[in-house]
Formats: sequence, C-alpha cells, structure tokens
Amino acid sequence: MAENVLYYGDNLEVLKKYIADDSIGLVYLDPPFNSNRDYNVIFGESGDPNADAQRMAFGDTWHWTKQTEEAFNELGQIAPPRLVEMMNGFVSMLGRNDLTAYLMMLGGRLVQLHRVLKPTGALFLHCDPTASHYIKVMLDAIFGRDKMINQFTWKRSSAHSDAKQGAKHAGRISDIIFWYAKGDEWTHNIQYIPYSKDYIKSTYNHTEEGTKRRYALDNLTGPGGKRKGNPEYELMGVTRYWRYSKENMDVLLREGRIVQDKPGKVPRYKRYLDEMPGVALQDIWTDINPVQGRSKEWLGYPTQKPIKLLERIVKMASNPGDKVLDPFCGCGTTIAACESLGNRNWIGIDITFLATSMIENRLHTQFPGSQYRLIGQPNTISGARELARQDSEEFEYWALRLVGASSPRPTSRSRASRVSTRRCTRR
Repeated sequence: MAENVLYYGDNLEVLKKYIADDSIGLVYLDPPFNSNRDYNVIFGESGDPNADAQRMAFGDTWHWTKQTEEAFNELGQIAPPRLVEMMNGFVSMLGRNDLTAYLMMLGGRLVQLHRVLKPTGALFLHCDPTASHYIKVMLDAIFGRDKMINQFTWKRSSAHSDAKQGAKHAGRISDIIFWYAKGDEWTHNIQYIPYSKDYIKSTYNHTEEGTKRRYALDNLTGPGGKRKGNPEYELMGVTRYWRYSKENMDVLLREGRIVQDKPGKVPRYKRYLDEMPGVALQDIWTDINPVQGRSKEWLGYPTQKPIKLLERIVKMASNPGDKVLDPFCGCGTTIAACESLGNRNWIGIDITFLATSMIENRLHTQFPGSQYRLIGQPNTISGARELARQDSEEFEYWALRLVGASSPRPTSRSRASRVSTRRCTRR
C-alpha cells in the first residue's frame, strides 16, 4: 500500500516539489477565506484612504503586495492563456486589492492541482457564496466549462440572523462545493440518504404480519404495454401487459412478493422498506450538521468540517486504493475520513505547525497505529533557526511541541484562523 504523507509547508511549493503529474485521484480543498462581514468591503483600490475602514473583513487576511505582483507576473508565464486573460480582467475590473490578491493566491494553486490530478481524477472546492462566482470562473478557465459536474449547496447552519445588529440581508447558512473533473471519465459512486419520515409514512404504509416489515405496493404492469414489448399473460385472474416475464413473475409469486387485495383487482408488487437504499444524493445537502462546541468531533478549530461531509465526498468520488489530496488540510478532517474508510491513501499539506501537530494528535488518538510520514518540519539546528527567522510564532509552536508542552487552542482570532499570502489552513 502506498504511504500516507503529511507535509508542513506552503502548499504551492510542496505541490511543485513533491507531487507528480497525474498522480492524484481526488483533491478536496477548503481554502482560507474570511467572509464574516459584507463582501462589498473589498473592492477599494489599495492605497485609497477611504477604503481602510471598508476592508475590515479582510484586515488580517489578504493584501495586494509586491509578492502578489510578482505572483501575478509569474502566473502569466505558467498558467493557461484563458486563465491569464481572466485574471487580467479581474484586476482591471476590481483593482489590485484584497479580493484579487486572494484570487491570485488561489489561481496558482489550482493550476498545480489540475496538473497533479489523474486523467480520471476530480477536484472538490469548498467555499462560501461570497466568492464562489469568481472561483467558478477560475475553475472554468483551468478545467473547462464542460468539466463542471455539480455545484453542491451544503446547509451548514439551521438559522442565522444579524438583524438585531443592523444587517439588511437574509440569513447566510450555506456553503458551496464545486465538483470538477479533469478528463471525460471520472469516478462516481452513487450515495444515498435515508427517506424522510413523512415519505415513509405515506409510501411504505403497510406492515407485514409476523415480520412487522414495512412495505409499499408498487405497479406491476409494463410501461408502454404492447408497444414497448412487454409480455401479455394472465396473472391471478387478470390479463395485462406485465413488466416481468412469466417465469420471473412465478418466482415472485412463490416468494410471496405479489399482493392482490381482492379477486379481479390488478396484483401489485410488495417492496420492502428495509431493502431500499434510500434517496439518491441530490445537489442540496441538508442532512449533515456542522461541527459545534458540544459535538464529540469538536477539536476547537474555527472552520472544522464534519467528518460525515468528507466521508461522503471521498466515497462518492474515489475508489479504494486511490490517493486523496487536501492542500489546505487544517485539523485534518479529510485525512480522518480516509483513515475512517480505511482503504484510501492520503496526502495532507498545511503551513502551520499548530495544524500539523493537531493532525498528528488526531491520528494518534482516533486512529492508533496509522502509518504516515511527516515532511518539512525542522530536524536540524540550522532548520530550527531558519524557522525562527521566518516565523517566530510558528517556531514557538514547534518548540513547545518538541518539549512536550501544550500549544494554545485556536480561536477565531488566533494564528490558526489568520491568513497571509502564505497561509494554507482551513479545517
């Protein structure tokens, strides 16, 4: 079995250095994005004296800097021409500001993620509606418009309202998840969700004596009758064009699956509730609750996603033995989903030591004996000095873990949820 790997570092550099072309079966990413306030705050040009108070939502996230400008120029050399044209259009239309700096960060990484996907691979990108329209255009430019399979809406909260604080909008309770394929063929394992109580009550409204199994009575006649080639014969005194051959119908009769309420009435098929898989998954997901403080899953991570959400995606879009990549792996829910299923390989990348140490703790606690390699953290004195020079806070987390001390739990304002031009943390 191929090894699992957790990388500490900037995911753009890790993708370029370590991840081979056409090697990944499934990518899931939930990029960092701060949308706690009105989204119109980010359209002011950098340097506009009237824009400072309007950029509060992105005050400690993304800014257009000299490094962003360099990344913009580099993107023009490595990205598909239509993506370059689109990014030029974004900058021309929106200006050099926090939004376009964020899109610039994401664009370069999406190009690399497209590269590492297998021809049959797929990408799921999780975002919120405030930026989803820009991101979709980027994905269309990189993957192709015809490669979007689905846009899912996940209801992540039952209700939310800021009306008492003066908000003039309806409650924002959903996230968007895009599903794109790299090629013309991709993995799709149909997922099912349970029937609603109302549906069961109205449809499976019979109970079998003795077994107490619930069942519905279904039509046995052949759709289209003679015109569709359905066989005609007599069944329990009734002649019709039936959907089953006489031989198969006799088998159903012996199994007790044919019900006739009274002589002369058209027989019907007995369909048991416990034999049905449920409703095939649709593109609006309301059945998975978010992770909250009182949940057993809760790790104290501000943007933690429920493992059921990631298990659904992994099962739906990959097969046993496939390699799953999460380039913004945060507290490791994608990794946990792969471990829980027990038959997928995984690669996780994050740029904070807090995140990678939390993932290691999660693996050791929830999945003892799990095998993986950790790459990128300092293992020499010179490496430790370099980390301290680059990022004193990351060095602090690394040093605390090294001596067995506990690190502070992340909060909504902690390093775990703050973002810079090299941040890569979400779950």
